[in-house]
Amino acid sequence: MFDLLIKGGLVLDGAANPGIFLSVAIKDNRIHLLRGDISNIKAHRTIDATGKVVSPGFIDVHAHSGLVILSEPEHMPKVHQGVTTELIGIDGNSYAPFHDSADLNRMVQINSGLDGDPKIDYDWNTVTDYLDKFDKKVSVNIAYVVGNSPLRVGAMGWTANKPSAKQLDQQKGLLREAMQEGAFGISTGLDYPPGNYADTDELVDIAKESSKLGGFYHTHVRYRLGDRYLDPFREAIEIGKRSGIPIHLTHMFRRTTNPGGISNIFDLVEDARSQGMDITFDCFPYKYGGTRILIIFPDWAHEGGPEKLIQVLSSKDARKRLKKEVVPRSLGWDEMWLTYFKKPNNKQYEGKSIAFVSEMRKQHPVDALCDLLLDEELRVSYFADAIDARTLPDLIAHPLYMVGSDALLIGDYPPPMGYGCFPAILSEIVREEKKLSLPEAVRKMTSYPAQRIGLKDRGLIKDNFKADIVIFDPDTIKANASRQNPRELSTGVDYVIVNGSIVIDKGIHTGSLPGRSLKRRDPIN
Repeated sequence: MFDLLIKGGLVLDGAANPGIFLSVAIKDNRIHLLRGDISNIKAHRTIDATGKVVSPGFIDVHAHSGLVILSEPEHMPKVHQGVTTELIGIDGNSYAPFHDSADLNRMVQINSGLDGDPKIDYDWNTVTDYLDKFDKKVSVNIAYVVGNSPLRVGAMGWTANKPSAKQLDQQKGLLREAMQEGAFGISTGLDYPPGNYADTDELVDIAKESSKLGGFYHTHVRYRLGDRYLDPFREAIEIGKRSGIPIHLTHMFRRTTNPGGISNIFDLVEDARSQGMDITFDCFPYKYGGTRILIIFPDWAHEGGPEKLIQVLSSKDARKRLKKEVVPRSLGWDEMWLTYFKKPNNKQYEGKSIAFVSEMRKQHPVDALCDLLLDEELRVSYFADAIDARTLPDLIAHPLYMVGSDALLIGDYPPPMGYGCFPAILSEIVREEKKLSLPEAVRKMTSYPAQRIGLKDRGLIKDNFKADIVIFDPDTIKANASRQNPRELSTGVDYVIVNGSIVIDKGIHTGSLPGRSLKRRDPIN
């Protein structure tokens, strides 16, 4: 007897093959494909998927849920999109290993405007300890890449100095430890201190070490480098060529402030591919992006960690310098909106632009931000209209593209992709614009990211693969989140099955928490 039988649906296997009508049975978290007459097949439960699509569970290759999900384990925004696996530890800002608990707390604080700072026990040190926090305790599977920030902090503190040979070896040792404990590779966020203090040579050396262990390089490029357009991607490609590591460019897009089109970036990536590089990229289907507001402050303000940053923000002399150097990460302060305020007196600023907040407080924008950051213990987040929306269909349709939400799940006004990324592609890019076929879109959400990460027996509906499955209505699936109402759950996803357990049942979360921590080369996963 099977645990579950799914019948009548159009099965898209995740490999971009045309759909086929067959039945999918699940037993002990394994998929069994049934062809022909199933009248004699017995199961504890049968789901009639007539008129629906049955696909592998969606995989998000850029998730900011590494802390939030520990306080909100049902993970409503993502499972209602059909997400069954997320890659965390991205942007260089991961939360293990930290052998000094004080440094872990510093990382949580300085990155709180991106990943949040929920009230949980920050009682881990190693990657093993951290991944244990997720195993069978959350609704989705978690895969992990280690950021270069904890490597740098563990070896040399919060300094911007170039590492000595010994400190570089220490970073490599921490990386090996992390990958031996399950990390799939390394990530960088080269706009975020302290990880962005690493120069190209340092990153090449670290990438070589990850490559030796079969890892890949997941990078938020150094967007402030050179021409701020093509040069950031050239550096990433150089790192890949010199180290031999597979490269994944995360949230690759053309900013509204870039001087040229997206085709020039495509040319760089395609040329690298033609030369034998293993290179891929992701982006999200929205013109809005967001992160911690601290990203707008120059590197010198961050050196020394959050304690020194607080001193800088408190200094009148430092503020004079900041007013000369800090500029909007969009077309203007009026197109950057603030969120993630915990103090009751600051809730009035939720969803308001920096320009508006500045006027409310009768302060220069920099002064307003400094004071709010001090009051909120550095946790403020923002989102902005900063991406050329015209380029998004071409990005998403590109053969080297896969889906990464870059989803912020904090604040009253997070960017809407946290609640709508996957359905937005399926409804707008596939169903309405017809820029992408449904089988190919599903591949970009399932087997392709599974291949990129290195997940075995996931990402396909195939005999003996793990039972991560989504059942959705291709005619009604819809992203409801918007700039004005960013926390609206998506609709049209009827069932989500994670490791053989039903998490979404007829559109309703069951409360089940069957997610696993997926570890590199771990046979039990």
